[in-house]
Amino acid sequence: MLDQLRRMAVLATVVEQGSLVAAARQLQTTTSAVSQQLRALERDMGVTLLHRSTRRISLTPAGERFVQGCQTMLAAAREAQTQLHHLRDAPDGELRISAPVGAARQIGPALAPLLAAHPGLCLHLEVDDGFTDLVAKRIDLAIRFGRLPDSSWVAQRIGQKTVGLYAAPSYLARRGVPSSLSELTRHDWLALRSDSAGPRTMTLRGPDGREDELRVTPRASSNNQLSLQQLCEAGIGLAMLGHEDVDEAVAQGRLLPLLPGWALPVLPVYALSPQRDAQPAKVRHAIEALRHAFASSAT
Repeated sequence: MLDQLRRMAVLATVVEQGSLVAAARQLQTTTSAVSQQLRALERDMGVTLLHRSTRRISLTPAGERFVQGCQTMLAAAREAQTQLHHLRDAPDGELRISAPVGAARQIGPALAPLLAAHPGLCLHLEVDDGFTDLVAKRIDLAIRFGRLPDSSWVAQRIGQKTVGLYAAPSYLARRGVPSSLSELTRHDWLALRSDSAGPRTMTLRGPDGREDELRVTPRASSNNQLSLQQLCEAGIGLAMLGHEDVDEAVAQGRLLPLLPGWALPVLPVYALSPQRDAQPAKVRHAIEALRHAFASSAT
């Protein structure tokens, strides 16, 4: 079938160019090869399609009817190729992005200029702190924090997210303000998780530059970053939260930062896509816009 379609394209090109020589030049092959393709097509069809002479070619009545379908097929193939080149070179179509809640607030500001510059581009944002089935959701690009699970998707690091330790004033009034690493173990903790419960180990760096490990067992957890923040604001315990996520809550006094001078590990931010090479323009441009956004937020 593929050979037949190729021969039909050759016939359409011969008629379009007006001669076997011009068609061979267009197809980047030899006149002999073009002639062989035409003879094979006539043999398979069981009918003569072209009258050939040393000076010109002409279609038989059967050829005139048959070539119309060949030309339609060739035009459709060229249009499909043009559309594919357009998708490769210019952002267009629907861009489907998956992101956790902690990153979703940066997606809009980061991609707004891209959407404004390309009217043919539209966005669907799938917000989920769990492990979304990227294939089932037809995701083009996924943003993820921290350690990544094994996957066939290609991960590019595009920035980092800084986190801090926070608690609500009501919790601190009830349980006291921790002033050292050892005191943290006596407090209630909140954790972001989508897997099994259990103790958590984290590394903190003190004002003197020394790193210490802290092992805690969360009293409450959520698989959603916003819900985790709400639990923290309700006074249930301490939580590690992104600085830019809680700036409004801190400004309004709903949360207070703890242990000034201590630093928690930064979370690397990754962009995941099905493949690194031959990415459509919408994915390439979105990755660059998000890389700039997360780099700016980390400074």
